[in-house]
Amino acid sequence: MLKILNAEQIKALDTVTIEHDGIAAIDLMERACRAFVNWFVGHFDQPQTVGIVCGTGNNGGDGMGIARLLKDLGFTVRVWVIRGSGQESIDFTINLDNARKNKVEINDFMITSETQLFGDCDILIDAIFGSGLNRPAEGTYEHGIALINNTNAIKIAVDIPSGLMLRGHSTGVIVQANYTISFQLPKLPFFLPQYYCYTGFWTLVDIGLNNNFIRQAETAYFYVRLKDVRRILRKRSKFDHKGVYGHALLIAGSYGKIGAAVLASRAVLRSGSGLLTVHSPKCGYAILQSSVPEALVQVDKDEYNFTETPDLQHYSSIGFGPGLGLAAETVKAFGRVMEQFRKPMVIDADGLNILSANREMLHLIPVGSILTPHPKEFERLVGKWQNDFERLEKQKQLAAQLKSIIIVKGAHTAIAHPEGQVYFNSTGNPGMATGGSGDVLTGILTGLLAQQYSPLEAALLGVYLHGLAGDLALPDRGMNSLIASDLIDYLPASFLRLRRE
Repeated sequence: MLKILNAEQIKALDTVTIEHDGIAAIDLMERACRAFVNWFVGHFDQPQTVGIVCGTGNNGGDGMGIARLLKDLGFTVRVWVIRGSGQESIDFTINLDNARKNKVEINDFMITSETQLFGDCDILIDAIFGSGLNRPAEGTYEHGIALINNTNAIKIAVDIPSGLMLRGHSTGVIVQANYTISFQLPKLPFFLPQYYCYTGFWTLVDIGLNNNFIRQAETAYFYVRLKDVRRILRKRSKFDHKGVYGHALLIAGSYGKIGAAVLASRAVLRSGSGLLTVHSPKCGYAILQSSVPEALVQVDKDEYNFTETPDLQHYSSIGFGPGLGLAAETVKAFGRVMEQFRKPMVIDADGLNILSANREMLHLIPVGSILTPHPKEFERLVGKWQNDFERLEKQKQLAAQLKSIIIVKGAHTAIAHPEGQVYFNSTGNPGMATGGSGDVLTGILTGLLAQQYSPLEAALLGVYLHGLAGDLALPDRGMNSLIASDLIDYLPASFLRLRRE
């Protein structure tokens, strides 16, 4: 999996690459500049007026190198240098001299009342600060960033938007980039919703940093990609039968919410579970039998709610929560389920709401379970947070407390393991922000647990497949028209994608 390193590790990675790979620092910077420019010319055509705002450190050195390369390619390039009290880095000075030799227009940036200083630029590249920033931008830097944000130009950050810090929550003025072109590895703020307004669309470019250092670096944060989940997905054997792939129990639905049970049930089956039993109130019987004929339906004694704990000994996994409601008898029955079923289970929706309102039940959650809150459900579980770094810490703490997997859903869905690792997903799109999507994820996870995937394997594979189904559905269904049923319809294509590529 792709590691997400901290600022100190990123600096050490550059140093190790220079020392052990036999490359001069200025040549490594040139690699970075060329990788950025290769991306740039693949996205923007001439004629374009490109402004580049540089600091005097190595990020500014990248900006100077980019300026020279773009001018060589025929772009109109203008550079502004923001100078603070610090010394110029050696590599910045070298690239500044090279840019001057190539007759790049270079201006010293001064605090000005002119609010449209960069107004003639079609594209504005931010190369002021790199990933080592440890305090808010001040003085001339603050003014320069404010002017960058005031322009209508397309804004592109080199490695990381200036003003954004890796060490924790960022305050003060920060470049609001449309694109961020990051070198080799992503940065933690890229995955946190609060900072999207600064990073915009981000992508990685390879600059040949030392792979041995990356492999040995210790981190708690990882980015999950196709090749990572492909290793998890198991092949089926010729003589396998339905008993090999487990018997899942789904406890879901109440009067007016049987649709949630239908969605989750279909997802359990599409994820490969050998058998599925759905426990539903009486009002759901006919709907489930006709909508999901492949499932067994077990009827509760109550007409409208879940109140009766079924015999649990024959099931490989349980998914609990979609559409259940919060009736007092449902709360009691949920407690009995957790007391009697000591294998990992999936808890979502009203299961989470019951736990939030009845915190004395938290200790009943079976070790290794998977909880799948959306941000509001997560807030009800852990309380409010001041920023997304704090939210991430609360997620890790809850996973450790419950000895379970905590999945906070959203863009780059975060999967927290009780041992402290957090995995960010790479699939999915805003079209999936629609009712029922979470019920589908619950079904996928329940089906994977039934097949004896470990809780972490089920979480990584299930979240990835869920998002991939949304991505594969997107060209046909469109961002606005995507619905939860589409995710189930495209699950087969998602599995085929993992098998094929």
